[in-house]
Amino acid sequence: MHPMVNIAIRAARRAGNIMLRALDRLDTLKVEEKQHHDYVSEVDRRCETEIIRTIRRAYPDHAILGEEGGGHGKNDIRWIIDPLDGTTNFLHGIPHFAVSIAVEIRGRLAHGVIYDPVKNELFTASAGSGAQFNDRRIRVSPRPSLAGALLGTGIPFREDQDLDAYLATLKALIQDTAGVRRPGAASLDLAYVACGRFDGFWEFGLHYWDLAAGVLLVQEAGGMVTDFRGGDGYIKSGNILCANPKLHDRMLRILTKTLPSEHQR
Repeated sequence: MHPMVNIAIRAARRAGNIMLRALDRLDTLKVEEKQHHDYVSEVDRRCETEIIRTIRRAYPDHAILGEEGGGHGKNDIRWIIDPLDGTTNFLHGIPHFAVSIAVEIRGRLAHGVIYDPVKNELFTASAGSGAQFNDRRIRVSPRPSLAGALLGTGIPFREDQDLDAYLATLKALIQDTAGVRRPGAASLDLAYVACGRFDGFWEFGLHYWDLAAGVLLVQEAGGMVTDFRGGDGYIKSGNILCANPKLHDRMLRILTKTLPSEHQR
């Protein structure tokens, strides 16, 4: 395993321990609203601080992009951190949240780690070396069509998002499936596609720290990741679609027929 992956795992586990200790005192936590319906707690910030401290000990010169603390430093190597993905779940005591840490080298994703501390599930990937779940090699589901597929998604909740456009995609995609799930932590949704728990996933308006590690996991597990036009605009727009190549193609055709052009980026 690459040394950077080991450091990411160490940082993720330390952050996960902070979350687990805080679960017993959720009613005492300080919580702020970053924007309408988008919350940050003192646990998010403590986790990010601990992750950055762990990275800095090993790699003091690397750049860091964190959800809560913004960007730090300039370097060809950059760490992308979501210290607590699924904050709303966490604050309500719903045991589905994760740490997401990715490493980008000269603008390309090189390593990714997603850790679910409640289930003690660890997903890792390195470019060109495949994806693993608790040290076992994983692959995306081979399901070729929407018939019987289980899809993951995220429902828009911010004021700047188009709920009607999303609902149109939900109506179009759900018809032949075994169902659609909205668990509330995008990093885990992507990890679940990588290990075959979900056959496919789509969401509007994610941030880079939400998806960086998960994108690499899906790609290294044999899946395709694009925006709703089939390109790589998801990094900028946050509109993301992923599945195995055959199912991805079918979902993409439905999305391009359903969405107006301004939402296909």
